[in-house]
Amino acid sequence: MKPPPTSSSSSSSSSISTSVLTRKGRLSPYLFTLLAFIIFVTFLYGQDLGCILGQLDLDISPNPSPPPYTTENYYKKLPFSIGETEKGCDVFSGKWVWDPLNRPLYQESECPYIQPQLTCQEHGRPDRDYQFWRWQPHGCSLPSFNASLMLETLRNKRMMFVGDSLNRGQYVSMVCLLHSLIPDNAKSMETIGSLTVFTAKDYNATIEFYWAPFLLESNSDDAIIHRVSDRVVRRGSINKHGKHWKGVDIMVFNTYLWWMTGLHFNILQGSFDDEVKEIVAVSTEDAYKMGMKSMLRWVRKNMDPNNTRLFFTSMSPSHQKSADWGAEPNGNCYNQTEMITDPNYWGSDCRKSIMKVIGDVFGKSKFPITFLNITQLSLYRKDAHTSIYKKQWSPLTPQQIANPVSYADCVHWCLPGLQDTWNELLFAKLFYP
Repeated sequence: MKPPPTSSSSSSSSSISTSVLTRKGRLSPYLFTLLAFIIFVTFLYGQDLGCILGQLDLDISPNPSPPPYTTENYYKKLPFSIGETEKGCDVFSGKWVWDPLNRPLYQESECPYIQPQLTCQEHGRPDRDYQFWRWQPHGCSLPSFNASLMLETLRNKRMMFVGDSLNRGQYVSMVCLLHSLIPDNAKSMETIGSLTVFTAKDYNATIEFYWAPFLLESNSDDAIIHRVSDRVVRRGSINKHGKHWKGVDIMVFNTYLWWMTGLHFNILQGSFDDEVKEIVAVSTEDAYKMGMKSMLRWVRKNMDPNNTRLFFTSMSPSHQKSADWGAEPNGNCYNQTEMITDPNYWGSDCRKSIMKVIGDVFGKSKFPITFLNITQLSLYRKDAHTSIYKKQWSPLTPQQIANPVSYADCVHWCLPGLQDTWNELLFAKLFYP
């Protein structure tokens, strides 16, 4: 539409109107300057505003899956990303597909770094079906794991997994996925105390695991002797371990199972060196929340979101109670060779209240977190545990031998197997967030 004609008889209001717009419909310098200022402010503060608005929409209901709180949604480009996941695709929601042509991604006998607790074939497991399943998200596909790309990305960098033995299993899986591309004389693995370091010498890269089952200081910090029934965590003590994490470029945290000692958990208020120790029992949820907040405080102080990436792996399920999936009671994962097919299955060992804690705490984080929600897809896999097919640290009694259910390990997972999928999801979220 053309602006109204001007004349000496025009009103003052029409004079103002025509000063804003030219006769040919072009923006006047005044309006152009105003629009440029608005665009500049939006660009400058848009990310922070997005974070604020995003936090207002949080769903903090006690859902099996935490709400879509990840602040990564408000960052145009995260470090290491080279593309985007297909729009509308949740890579953590899908089904398992039988794929014997492309699975497993490596052979147990070809990866010397797998601990004897996870080498199921070596310890007599008669079947291999658990190795041949591929995770297929609904409506899209996971990008194929590219070991060359992963190694090149890690050149001159450190990648670290921090947590318990389940995170160590994911760490070993990552090493197994990569090591075959590295000549024998150009790779090494060394363990000193809580820290295990795999080095790819030609890449000046390390993939590391640090034992800290609670992330904070605890009475279970010894990497070898840590089976403590009366567990205690020291409040505000994350720096004891965190000093070993500084300088890491890609961090993968996990912590869950060690907190699950009942409805309450013991928190040490002072120091483990105090003669008289002040220990307070709080709800497990409050204790876990304290741990999550401590982790995020450390991350804010020690990691740069412009150069580093933070991942957190959700709770790994165990299959200790066969009644959970409708089988006869008093059973567990022993002799289970088929997965659970109920898409809504949720075992009693995975606390939805803990998922809510994660959603609440992470939802307020200003540091971009990539949440690896492996819980539901792992819940289906009662067939993939090490069960009795692992190294036994103590000789089995005649009673145990007569009743394999009594000593089956329904916490850890055979390798190759399920945890390779966890790393495929990590790969997807690292490069295609």
